Amino acid sequence: MDFITLDFETATAQRDSPCEIGLTFVNDGQIRATKSWLIKPYYKEFDHFNILIHGIKPEHVANNPEFHQLWVEIKPHIENKFLIAHNAGFDISVLRKTLETYKLPFPTLNYFCSYILSKKVWQGLPAYDLKSLCKLNNIDLSFHRAGPDSKATAELTLKAFQIAGISTLDELTVKLNTTIGKLYNGGYTPCETNRVHTTSKAMKIVGDPNKYNSNSIFFERTVVFTGTLSSMVRTEAQRIVADIGGTIGNSVTMETDFLVVGQQDYRVVGEDGMSNKQEKALKLIKKGSTLEILSEEDFLKNL
Repeated sequence: MDFITLDFETATAQRDSPCEIGLTFVNDGQIRATKSWLIKPYYKEFDHFNILIHGIKPEHVANNPEFHQLWVEIKPHIENKFLIAHNAGFDISVLRKTLETYKLPFPTLNYFCSYILSKKVWQGLPAYDLKSLCKLNNIDLSFHRAGPDSKATAELTLKAFQIAGISTLDELTVKLNTTIGKLYNGGYTPCETNRVHTTSKAMKIVGDPNKYNSNSIFFERTVVFTGTLSSMVRTEAQRIVADIGGTIGNSVTMETDFLVVGQQDYRVVGEDGMSNKQEKALKLIKKGSTLEILSEEDFLKNL
């Protein structure tokens, strides 16, 4: 199965602020090439938190073209192709929002999420971020930028396909009980997997139904927070999850789907640096819970 892996880095929390794009091309089960482009964002400002993640600063892209100028070169690479991204909900939304900002029509393509794929193949892991999965599979990811991330995603996907015995799109949807996402001129349909959700013991924070996002991994899921977030206060993060359509849990239980971990106060937590919620989450995972532990970075990337 031929495919192209996609990764975006953004300058701000706004989805239409890409500052780099990476593509890795896979043909006949082999990685053939990786290409990346620095992008001058539509917005002049860069968020400090984003710079900490990827290291790209305004001066690095000041003399590079904006997305609409690069699109003439990039579009032929992905038009009518099958794209895979880790947390595709993020990367595909960056593509969509940026095209909308520049009033450019969507290309026609199919896409899938290696995050969903990984949860099906390597069940029972405490986390499914790209860094953790690459460490598990001895894939080099020492440099966090769009090109290396797209290449690592390609290597991870090839391993997952091999383990799951997947070689066609039909096998992908049947064996994983998922749908293929589609992007087309005028709209899109997300790639999705069936979910099981309960809402007992959840905080009664009611989100805005007009903001619900069924394409988000937090939609109809229970999310618990621990530690201090550096990008926002916890109540703001909880409100964002509620507006997506998720529910907020007071404590870690068998009904918890995600535990988001911020910075811990080492005067309070033990020598291992873990809060009681983290320790309980790991115990539940060992007992077969599908609960997933997310860093703040992974939480933000999935909003």
